[in-house]
Amino acid sequence: MSFTSFLFALFVAAVVLLIVDKLNVGLKVGGLVNAMVSALAISVSGSIVMWLLGLFSFTIGGGFLGAIVFLIVAAVVLMLAAKLMPGLEVSGFGGAAISAIAIGVVYWLLEWFAGLFV
Repeated sequence: MSFTSFLFALFVAAVVLLIVDKLNVGLKVGGLVNAMVSALAISVSGSIVMWLLGLFSFTIGGGFLGAIVFLIVAAVVLMLAAKLMPGLEVSGFGGAAISAIAIGVVYWLLEWFAGLFV
């Protein structure tokens, strides 16, 4: 991945966080720059959590149970990133879980929309 690709992915992640912020589902981000730093913090936190899960040979399976486990992991990652990033606020575990779902849906919609033009 080139540095330009990395910056573009970071920008897209920041825009997704800003969209989810506007949905008022339990996640607050203070602007584009703060959203970009928060996206980086979420990415680093997620990598650490997934590495730790792999270290203990815990794999996230497929199906409904895998989706629930992945949702819990995503909510924990958002809560951890909120502790690391002063401008990122998550309103409890429920807000983190709903925000994780909203982030996934917004990413899916952006991917679908971009696919219309390819």
